[in-house]
Amino acid sequence: QVQLVESGGGLVQAGGSLRLSCAASGRTLSSYAMGWFRQAPGKEREFVAAITWSGGRTYYVDSVKGRFTISRDNAKNTVYLQMNSLKPEDTAVYYCAAHWGGSYYTSGAYRYWGQGTQVTVSS
Repeated sequence: QVQLVESGGGLVQAGGSLRLSCAASGRTLSSYAMGWFRQAPGKEREFVAAITWSGGRTYYVDSVKGRFTISRDNAKNTVYLQMNSLKPEDTAVYYCAAHWGGSYYTSGAYRYWGQGTQVTVSS
């Protein structure tokens, strides 16, 4: 069992930056690839980024490439999402999740989820 807690969300102006953190307890995160998803009001949850257990490979949805960076510190049992050049369309609740099998891009491939952190980008 893994418990995930996201933090770092908030209100920021367009063009600004935020850094989200996802801290794990209960089991080491180094056993899992990790992902970030987001869900805007009235929309389905969508994939944002993923990172392999070693951090050697990363994956991004096209809309955030070049602006967002996923990283991890297995010693701290924490995964990060650095978000730069934020846009109003990035507004959503952001979730981190532990991958357990299948495509990194689909939510069904993730077993454990955090409660989410709100990111709001004003224009």
